[in-house]
Amino acid sequence: MNNTIPKGTRAMIFAAGLGTRLKPFTDLHPKALAPINGKPLLQRNIEYLKAAGISDIIINIHHFADQITDFLKSNNNFSCDITISHEIDEPLETGGGLKKASWYFEASALPFFIVNVDILTNLDLENMYAYHLQKSGLATLAITNRNSSRSFLFDKESLLCGWENNQTGELRLSRSSAALHPAAFTTVHLINPSMPKMVHQEGRFSIIDTYLELAKTEQIYGYNHSGDVVVDVGKPESILIAEKYFL
Repeated sequence: MNNTIPKGTRAMIFAAGLGTRLKPFTDLHPKALAPINGKPLLQRNIEYLKAAGISDIIINIHHFADQITDFLKSNNNFSCDITISHEIDEPLETGGGLKKASWYFEASALPFFIVNVDILTNLDLENMYAYHLQKSGLATLAITNRNSSRSFLFDKESLLCGWENNQTGELRLSRSSAALHPAAFTTVHLINPSMPKMVHQEGRFSIIDTYLELAKTEQIYGYNHSGDVVVDVGKPESILIAEKYFL
């Protein structure tokens, strides 16, 4: 099959978080270097992107930043063109992290991927890219039907309409729809390069807030890949789960 992802497509790996759920490992290390069957999460996500033909990658860092840069240097950046976005004072969360690194994507007219360093999945990035082109939306969010404490809400056309906290009942609607379907976010995004310029928040903020605001006027779609493996490696016990699927 021909690769639908154009050469030169860029990606971002969110790796600046404190990883408090992975204590005690993160008392001395960044969560990005937590090993799964001996291979750190960061390496696994770099190789995941590289397998889809993506080798131009920016990584945001904060917690034990030097360990990450040393790891990359010692492995020759895994033969990728890697740029670092160092959030020196504090981690800026997902929205702030993207905004700080937005300059990296402005030089390209191609949609770009975002992945979280602590999520492992076998989602087919080529299929997601083809879906994004077909829908012609501002952004595409990878989703599944698995249980989650928080859900995005979509209409029958897979258009983002809102968000719900399934534990507290908090509901945030961006647009009305006769029927809303909840889905869990895989934290893999595919975003048009025009989107970062639409972000008006400053400092530290969640990209979820950005999507919910933009969804009022822009088309943001969900790409349902239910049936694929998705592991949130956020807790020590989830490492054992991840090691069953990622050898």
